[in-house]
Amino acid sequence: MAVTLEAPRGTTYRDPRELLNAVAPYVTEKTYNIFDAPGARGTDLWEREVRLLLRDAVAVRSLAERILGQAVAYLITAMENPGVDIGPGYTVDIGIHQIILDSPVYFAFCQMYNGGKYKHHAPLVERRRDGTVMRTADVIAQHGFEVDAELWEVDAADCGPCDDKVPDSH
Repeated sequence: MAVTLEAPRGTTYRDPRELLNAVAPYVTEKTYNIFDAPGARGTDLWEREVRLLLRDAVAVRSLAERILGQAVAYLITAMENPGVDIGPGYTVDIGIHQIILDSPVYFAFCQMYNGGKYKHHAPLVERRRDGTVMRTADVIAQHGFEVDAELWEVDAADCGPCDDKVPDSH
């Protein structure tokens, strides 16, 4: 079953790139300056995360940017809506893991968007197959983000393993 997500004409979306770059002043948990690291000079956080995705997980820049944008939208939506049962599919989860693994950036992200509290990542061992992925895309759209339907639909039948039952987790 395919779900078409359309926005009304004239809709203004929240910009994941701007929202990610906005956490830069909060990046304080680091053993060295991540902005001066080899390969990072002169880049913003968005570019840093895109380059890390290209290094480790994604072969095409445009796809890395799409995945990262949906990951930012998911994380902010999860942080703004604690206790709401949402979860990504495998594809978007690649970007979420990228942000979480870049811990200085994720700590800053939590500082800015989760009231300074660390939002845990506590996945289930098995993937859920209950429609969570497409429901999550709908929730993200309802919270002002443009949804890249293709990235959500590709994993619609094989839902993400995220579990909101652990306190303050996604």
